[in-house]
Amino acid sequence: MLSDPTVEDLYPEVAAAGSLAAALDAVAADHGLSLGSARTLEWSSPLTWASVPSGSSVRDDLTVSASTDERRFRIEGWGQGIQLIAGTTGDLVEVVRAAHNWRSGMPLHDIRRSVPFVVLTRRGEVVEQGPAGVVAAEWQWLRQSTTETDGPNHRALIEAAHNEPRLRQLYPYTSHSVLNFSTTTGYPFSPSPVSLSAHGSPSNFRVWGRREVLGETATATEAVALAVAHLPADLGPAVAGRYEGQRR
Repeated sequence: MLSDPTVEDLYPEVAAAGSLAAALDAVAADHGLSLGSARTLEWSSPLTWASVPSGSSVRDDLTVSASTDERRFRIEGWGQGIQLIAGTTGDLVEVVRAAHNWRSGMPLHDIRRSVPFVVLTRRGEVVEQGPAGVVAAEWQWLRQSTTETDGPNHRALIEAAHNEPRLRQLYPYTSHSVLNFSTTTGYPFSPSPVSLSAHGSPSNFRVWGRREVLGETATATEAVALAVAHLPADLGPAVAGRYEGQRR
């Protein structure tokens, strides 16, 4: 009976270097690339986790991990509260190329073209268009992702909200079938100034403020109108980044 492979069996170059971070730096040096000194994550195994520091104010450090059941490296890159790229490969050199390009600030689509295992997330595809592009794409995805199982009232509510310019400028997200709106495009999202949900008759739709139910209506259009009437007068378009304020 064959025993399961050890980390040392799967990643001999990592074991020889003493850590995944050290192996990344060694491969980078061999190929004339710069990672700015990869680091071991404090809470993790040094042989299977590392991070590469970002050289950009709008990108977080790139996380690199190694599977313990087969030879497979995974990368994950976030920026401003949005997961932007991911990908898996067994080739450590390709991981280093992706990390170098991430750190250098190379545009995301160029990273994908230059290192084929890299995958752009749905939001990563549009993030470089700015927050308005992220918001528009999220609305498009939300409208397209509703199905027959969501119910006609839920679909009607999303369409009615999208037709209202003051709500359409905000980042939409759902939680437990409740439609919420964020003033930021990244997670954590801002507290939603108003929230909407669809129910059965006789009151088909419900509108919430931050702390209380604002009312129930028979139509999606009426629910949206009630929500808009309770929006702050100075509410502007969603901005890039995470919500940094205090939740109340």
